[in-house]
Amino acid sequence: MTTTSSAVKNNLLPPGLVSNLQEVLRRRKGSDENPDPQSESSSGKPNGNDETPEPSSSSTNSVPVQESDCPKPVILVTNGDGIDSPGLTNLVQALVRLGRYNVHVCAPQSDKSVSGHSLTLRETVSVSSAEIDGVTAYEVSGTPVDCVSLALSGVLFSWTKPLLVISGINRGSSCGHHMLHSGVVAGAREALISGVPSVSISLNWKKDESQENDFKDAVTVCMPLLEAALGDMEKGLFPKNCSFHIEVPTSPLTNKGFKLTKQSLWRSTHNWQAVSSSRHPSSGRFMSNQQILGMQLAQLSRDASAAGAARRLGTQKKNIEVVESVGAAGKSDSNRTTRYFRLELLNKDLGEEEDDLDYRALENGFVAVTPLSLSLHVEPETQIAASDWISTALKGEQ
Repeated sequence: MTTTSSAVKNNLLPPGLVSNLQEVLRRRKGSDENPDPQSESSSGKPNGNDETPEPSSSSTNSVPVQESDCPKPVILVTNGDGIDSPGLTNLVQALVRLGRYNVHVCAPQSDKSVSGHSLTLRETVSVSSAEIDGVTAYEVSGTPVDCVSLALSGVLFSWTKPLLVISGINRGSSCGHHMLHSGVVAGAREALISGVPSVSISLNWKKDESQENDFKDAVTVCMPLLEAALGDMEKGLFPKNCSFHIEVPTSPLTNKGFKLTKQSLWRSTHNWQAVSSSRHPSSGRFMSNQQILGMQLAQLSRDASAAGAARRLGTQKKNIEVVESVGAAGKSDSNRTTRYFRLELLNKDLGEEEDDLDYRALENGFVAVTPLSLSLHVEPETQIAASDWISTALKGEQ
């Protein structure tokens, strides 16, 4: 990675964040070049080989007893790709290795990467404990927004306001208009709505180029910025009322540094294609109801109780009926024809040339850092045009 303090300065990240980021980078560089032999001898192991970080390794003045007296700050991690995704796993492992925070995970049970800012209403959401080393983790049958909302409600964890919510790392870019569909961005946005600082992270995954190990490299790239942000939050210096979205380029370790960017108008074209009722592009054929229910029953065996399994099975049966009965629910019609369609997203370049746009910076090899706000900003020209139109439209009513 070619990130330097000067690169951070030139790209106009918030001054407080820049200062803390430089401190983190200096500390890392110093520990790599000048390992402390006294620290090594006192721990009984070489620093680089410690699987469990020692609280005293970063400062000779730190006192372990004080950490037991003061609870560690809490970090909540969620994502859009699902709790078993390598992006989340590698991120959580890196946060645990810091040894300074209580890391909790509340993430979707399955892939919800394009769920947008959707909440689950009028349906029961199931929650099961998940096994991730070093953290308390739950998998949720809902969306990333459900996960964050539930985690911050106080009914799942003993706390209601963590130091930071991190959503990611997502498989695929969320630049431009993709942020509106993105589950990983929505998870961070929901935290911001609740008044909790948040960061979302996406890796610009390319089908024939990217590898699973790129997620580990993406974590390596992002950790200095995340450590800087966490340090500023503890000091009360982190920018308020905004969330940061981080886009990591396809080859993470060859990035050109961090760059502050703006959300672009980049989007994908929605390409809907008809699919034969007897063939399916991914599985080769459609499964029967019995096969589908068999798979669902196998999944239900993971539920904590028989009662929870029964509730979830009832919900899934209902969903199957809705999919198969196109039209009024409960009305069978042998003459009704069911058609199937599949959505494919085709990338579209809108021709925007500004270097400080998120997807341009990403294409040029930078780690794009985009601040996001809850404010739905309306351009002055649009405001004036809307005002003129409303005045004209309402004249006839007066």
